[in-house]
Amino acid sequence: MSTPAPSHEALEIRTIEHIPIAERHGRASQLFTIWFGSNIMLLTIATGLLGTLVYGLSIPWAIAALVLGNLAGGVVMALHAAQGPQMGVPQMLQTRAQFGSQGSLLVVVIVVAMYTAFFASNMVLGGQGLSNLTGLDETLAITVIGAISAAGAIFGYKVIHAMAGVMSVVAGSLLVLAFVMLLAFVDLPAATWSSGGFGWAGFMGTVSLAALWQIAYAPYVSDYTRYLPRDTGVRAAFWATYGGSTLGSIIPMIFGAILGAAFPALDTVGAVRAGAGPAGAVVLLVFVVGIVTTNTMNLYCGALSVLTIGQTLRARWQPQAKARSVVVVALFVVALGLAQLGKGDFLTNFVNFMLLLLCALVPWTAVNLVDYYLVRHGEYDISALFRADGGVYGRYNVPAIGCYVIGIAVQIPFLSNALYVGPLAEALHGVDISWIAGLAIISPLYYFWVRGLRRSSGARATAPDLAEAEGV
Repeated sequence: MSTPAPSHEALEIRTIEHIPIAERHGRASQLFTIWFGSNIMLLTIATGLLGTLVYGLSIPWAIAALVLGNLAGGVVMALHAAQGPQMGVPQMLQTRAQFGSQGSLLVVVIVVAMYTAFFASNMVLGGQGLSNLTGLDETLAITVIGAISAAGAIFGYKVIHAMAGVMSVVAGSLLVLAFVMLLAFVDLPAATWSSGGFGWAGFMGTVSLAALWQIAYAPYVSDYTRYLPRDTGVRAAFWATYGGSTLGSIIPMIFGAILGAAFPALDTVGAVRAGAGPAGAVVLLVFVVGIVTTNTMNLYCGALSVLTIGQTLRARWQPQAKARSVVVVALFVVALGLAQLGKGDFLTNFVNFMLLLLCALVPWTAVNLVDYYLVRHGEYDISALFRADGGVYGRYNVPAIGCYVIGIAVQIPFLSNALYVGPLAEALHGVDISWIAGLAIISPLYYFWVRGLRRSSGARATAPDLAEAEGV
């Protein structure tokens, strides 16, 4: 039986265990603020900047690609939101239901690498911004940004929601101010609105980056909904998450696209400060603080994923808040090393990482969503997720693992980035549609594979009484 956790303390006591119904709290509207506030930061602006600066699109075409990518990727991302209230466990632990207790490690290890890399990327930009504002040594500034984020991750769920709620108001207001200053008070170069053009490779590259920005959140969306009441509802959770994340991403990305066309010689930090004119220092400061909020989320979810790996290998282990704190510090140290190594060529490293990450995440999200919505209809045996043998889900689920491997293989010919251009992407003149191909092929493949196995074995879908799992 779970020991009731104190509801009044800021420090989160629970880690990866099931959240009992009695401890559920909050409203779906809180999902809007956590995703809106956490997206308004320098890295989001840097992603938008790539559309004009790296891919050479004109501002209108860059905006169109950024909007399209976010709206498409946001659907995939927000569909995961309903899993938290229903199941009450972190997203990566829930992956055991699709891949098996041991098979899930294939995905969870990749996701830990993703969180660590995002954390490092954010530290670089945040540290550069802090250094620009205060004159601090850049290495020290990067360390300060990471350390503050680590403190937030140690406190956990409630503190993170509170941080994002504040940033929704503060960063949202400063983003509006930045647009006003950029368009009305800054003397932009004459070529700003006429530079760039259209190319399918650049357009789809920008769409892919924007879509991945949303899809990359999928492995931890339900980490921030697992404390919500079970009757929150699929629609309420979806729309609050979708609206907050897409709006919070599209607006700063558009700001970044304009900056990329206006100040191609400047880095992201310098462009933000120049673009906001007299308010540049204040705007940059708030966006640096915004990085702390998002980085706290990355580190928190990375820690939960590491604890999931540990609990998979030692089924009787029940990690507590102290274990989460130790893992947070360890991940911070690793990410700090990566940040120092990659800060010299940040944009190139970031683009390549994002595009490769998309290849690894797409088959997982296809399997997860099809299994949840079409195969099991949201009904899972929670107690089985914590068993060493996987209970009804077993140690390995061949259809899920098979589809994951096939999904990566299917995307390779369509990849187009600085590291590799596949034959089909080359035939499409460099247009990367790998993630579209992955989703389109793996989603029906997994569904019919599982249904075929069920028909051949005479199995039928069951709806476990989740009330029995309340003591997990």
